[in-house]
Amino acid sequence: MSDLPDCPQCGSDNTYADGDRAVCAVCGHEWPSAPPADVQGAAPRDANGTILCAGDAVIVIKDLKVKGSSIPLKQGTLIRNIRLVDGDPEHIEGHSDRIHGLVLKTCFLKKA
Repeated sequence: MSDLPDCPQCGSDNTYADGDRAVCAVCGHEWPSAPPADVQGAAPRDANGTILCAGDAVIVIKDLKVKGSSIPLKQGTLIRNIRLVDGDPEHIEGHSDRIHGLVLKTCFLKKA
């Protein structure tokens, strides 16, 4: 029995190690076999991998629907003076010129 986790793509338990990667024998999906770093110590990063800090300005890279608002957040919108969410490196808080109180995922942003 392998101590590797099931395949995250197809869910199969038929996985094997190939160097520092794990491979699914069913679908061929590969992923790092090392466990992910502790989330508490992780720094928030934008879509390009640049580290984000409180007070930075970011640009939206994709049109986003905003829950609770009829106004979409268009690609290229500038979000100034962001705040980091404690314990969650995947989200930031900020506001645009037209929508206040946004919580955005960092994968849809790039540092300005």
